[in-house]
Amino acid sequence: MRLKLAVIPGDGIGPEIVREARKVLDKVAGIYGHETEAVEVLMGGASIDAYGEPLTEESLEIIRKQDAILMGSVGGNPATSPWYKLPPEKRPEAALLRLRKEMGLFANLRPAYLYKELKGACPLRDEIIGDGFDMMIMRELTGGLYFGARKTEEVDGLLTAVDTLTYNENEIRRIARRGFDIAGKRRKKVTSVDKANVLDSSRLWRKIVEEVARDYPDISYEHMLVDNCAMQLVKDPRQFDVILTENMFGDILSDEASMVTGSIGMLSSASLNDTKFGLYEPSGGSAPDIAGQDLANPLATILSGAMLLRYSFDLDKEADAIESAVQQVLAEGYRTGDIMSEGCTRVGTKEMGSLVAERIS
Repeated sequence: MRLKLAVIPGDGIGPEIVREARKVLDKVAGIYGHETEAVEVLMGGASIDAYGEPLTEESLEIIRKQDAILMGSVGGNPATSPWYKLPPEKRPEAALLRLRKEMGLFANLRPAYLYKELKGACPLRDEIIGDGFDMMIMRELTGGLYFGARKTEEVDGLLTAVDTLTYNENEIRRIARRGFDIAGKRRKKVTSVDKANVLDSSRLWRKIVEEVARDYPDISYEHMLVDNCAMQLVKDPRQFDVILTENMFGDILSDEASMVTGSIGMLSSASLNDTKFGLYEPSGGSAPDIAGQDLANPLATILSGAMLLRYSFDLDKEADAIESAVQQVLAEGYRTGDIMSEGCTRVGTKEMGSLVAERIS
């Protein structure tokens, strides 16, 4: 199979971690008889520096011709980077919002899995985490507060800002169906998270989720208010299988879940549309403070590559091979600095990528 990929190195540590993910993908392709055809595209700060805007029409046209995107993180330090002196629509993160909208990437999958080898890095007590946890946060990605109408204007002599949270029933229904479908391949439980005691949008969310649930009689489901969910993630993360929620709530909860695993550097993500096309990236940021120092953890990006094979190309064996190689490297005691613990061997970005690639079989 030919794997046509748009590769977006991104900013900060992005080029380093993407390089290691490509190393692993190329190794898998070679072993299993596939061919990778990758075209590099600039986006975010790198695109601003080169073209004066975070995502050009030319780059979008290239992306549309590919089967999937592998991306590092975009953005920089808002306190020091000149990118953040630009208008909001010209800043690095605006490119990501536009890309999601242009490509219809409405479903964001962020797994939060605690490797037994990294149990010591989890900030929760042993009696809370038990044998570990394995959840998938399904976040609606192209609607809600982040894409609603917004304005700042003077009202009665006071500067007043307005952000609009809007969802229609079709937007809710399609993400709910995707969430129930994913749950059907896991432990068959959906926790739908909203703020229905306050927000009209959440009351509609809850109504549509209940309608969708009727089509999945073998999947159990529950509703949970977002503030309670935030507490439950640190009180008993083992209770969750698939967490289904809207854009802003998912943004916040998925970051919380990532830190419960011990390091955001371990967590992959996928953003999918109605076809097999998807954007695959690590859940963490661009970490400009450690860029170019061989310190970044590439495992989240490598695991995003596994998701890419699984969801965009239906190559489950190849995805399993990557995930098994990562597990093996961790079991052998190799660690980057963010997940380092006593008795382990500290390695840099390049070596960690090479170790994983060597164990692909």
